[in-house]
Amino acid sequence: MQRTVSIKLTTTPEQSEALSVLASEFARGCNLAMGHASEKRCTNRVQLHHLAYYPVREKTRLGSQMACNVMRAVVGAYKTLKANKRLPLEGPLPEVVFGDRGAVHFDKRTYSIQGDTLSLYTLDGRIRAPMALGGFQREYLERGTPKEAKLVQKNKGWFFNLVLDVPAEAPRAGGVLGVDSGENNIAATSTGKVFGGGKLRYDRDRFLALRGRLQRNGSQSAKQLLKRVSGRERRHVTQVNHEVSKAIIAEALACGAGVIALEKLTHIRKRIQAGKRLRSRLHRWAWAQLQVMIAYKAEAAGLRVVYVNPAYSSQTCAACGQLASRNKHTLSCTCGNRAHADVNAASNLARLGETAVSSRDAVNRPDVGVA
Repeated sequence: MQRTVSIKLTTTPEQSEALSVLASEFARGCNLAMGHASEKRCTNRVQLHHLAYYPVREKTRLGSQMACNVMRAVVGAYKTLKANKRLPLEGPLPEVVFGDRGAVHFDKRTYSIQGDTLSLYTLDGRIRAPMALGGFQREYLERGTPKEAKLVQKNKGWFFNLVLDVPAEAPRAGGVLGVDSGENNIAATSTGKVFGGGKLRYDRDRFLALRGRLQRNGSQSAKQLLKRVSGRERRHVTQVNHEVSKAIIAEALACGAGVIALEKLTHIRKRIQAGKRLRSRLHRWAWAQLQVMIAYKAEAAGLRVVYVNPAYSSQTCAACGQLASRNKHTLSCTCGNRAHADVNAASNLARLGETAVSSRDAVNRPDVGVA
């Protein structure tokens, strides 16, 4: 499996300037190659190499290997557009503009790691920058094999996002942990653990109201603040989802589960029937992000993830299987079961998950032999 670790670089002002010049020249090379790719509708790296390699070499200061990395970056941008279904079927492809502060693609020929020092290609020769490594980064560097990477510039300096090929953990044996996702509660597990979402929902409503005021204002300063506010909300939601997914994996390991059952949320936004304000809030909810985080962290821990149909899981009694009545967070059934509605739904998902992963014996066959 592959994992990406972000490593902060400790650079001098001269080194930072050299990296800025490289990023600007790399962006110029990408924009040149993008023109060829758009005109010829080329999304294949080898074909784009034949089209744009020599123009990029002639019109930029990039070396041969970094020119090859330009092709990878351009093709990667088109792969993203294709995955998001934003590529037109006919005519020239849309041109993606690469900015001076964009990411610079590195491969094993343009960087090397020597202890706690990173050697990087620049237009004026290689530089050696110390890496600020924490326990998380050191653990993965010891376990994994370095692959490709991207150099990005943020407000706090330069970061090297390195992809590592890490050996997968051996699959764990055990039961199934069901996880129900929602808005009032971000997640609930079949073991009874509930992760409340009231604070996050309040924060997102506050950000939504602020964005509305800034959009109505329309001034230049309001637009600049709008961009900063959007980034803060996205980072806050990502951080909360990281914390919740990490706690869910810990819960699965603590209860001895080998499988995590999640809801199959395909086309969930198309099925939402609510008022405009509620639809706006639900459409901005990052359920898919939380599930992706749970999936890759489960893989790293040796856990399997299965996706089950959540239909009626919030209305069905987990004890007897009949439809029950729900009042806010409480589910009551005629069989006498009274439970937290989200925990009850998670228990139903766990039951469905057991059906999905359970082994099946050979079907009994009648004896049709001739006497």
